[in-house]
Amino acid sequence: MIRLAHFSDIHLSASGLDWTLRDWFSKRLTSWLNHRFRRRHKFGLADEIVERMMSDVQERCIDHLIFSGDATTLGFDAEVRRAAEALQVGRMPGLAVPGNHDYCTLRAARSGAFERHFAPWQEGRRIGDHRYPFAQQVGPAWLIGVNAATGNRWPWDAAGSVGAEQLQRLKQLLAELGPGLRILVVHYPICLSSGRPESFRHGLRDLNALLGVAHAGGVNLWLHGHRHSPYYFQQPTGASFPVICAGTATQRDLWSYGEYAIDDGQLQAVRRVYDPAGRCFRDAQTFALQLTAHKL
Repeated sequence: MIRLAHFSDIHLSASGLDWTLRDWFSKRLTSWLNHRFRRRHKFGLADEIVERMMSDVQERCIDHLIFSGDATTLGFDAEVRRAAEALQVGRMPGLAVPGNHDYCTLRAARSGAFERHFAPWQEGRRIGDHRYPFAQQVGPAWLIGVNAATGNRWPWDAAGSVGAEQLQRLKQLLAELGPGLRILVVHYPICLSSGRPESFRHGLRDLNALLGVAHAGGVNLWLHGHRHSPYYFQQPTGASFPVICAGTATQRDLWSYGEYAIDDGQLQAVRRVYDPAGRCFRDAQTFALQLTAHKL
């Protein structure tokens, strides 16, 4: 048996952000306005909750942590560094991929800040010197990190893309991995909780291409964030494997993370929800998913 903790979309910020003139004429300005006047109160306890969550997972005999993106609010280096420190990156084994907020602008995406500060959670098997995708073996399972975040120019664009080159590397990586369950970790969902597809401006542009590679490569489970309410499917439309959305770990009244025990192709999940009165996490939901082992 292996035990995994899956969390996402913590959206931490930091003081002393290194604003430049070009930031005031980029998506960062509208993202900051959105946070300042609409979202800030929703994430008012984010720092406390992350601290409590990390204490909680350390007490629950977790083998590996999985973070599916959006560590930050605006993608500044100081925010990424603070988020990595709060998540205790390097102290516990983990896997992390960036989200669209971590790549808020083209400049943020090209800076490599997420990759520098989350480097201990991006160690693993990869193709050549390319950062993405990468695979980590945890017991009888492979965790595969895929980067679908892109630095977008327009304020309304929160979509992502894996890209043809990364898809080709993913295909090669999946072909080289040994037997065992294959768990793909990416920021974006296959579909909404309703089962409907994401909008073009908020979803994964090359979703069908990624699904094709995942199917051919024997992926058994798709883990993601991006959407802040948690949900899961045994088999969503267009996929032959289960999907779990972690939701957000820190947004008011939605704050939670998933704990998964996997044994012999069966996943038993517990949704751990933050209790602000007790300042701790409690069990709130359980569900089971059947995973089919992939054998070469």
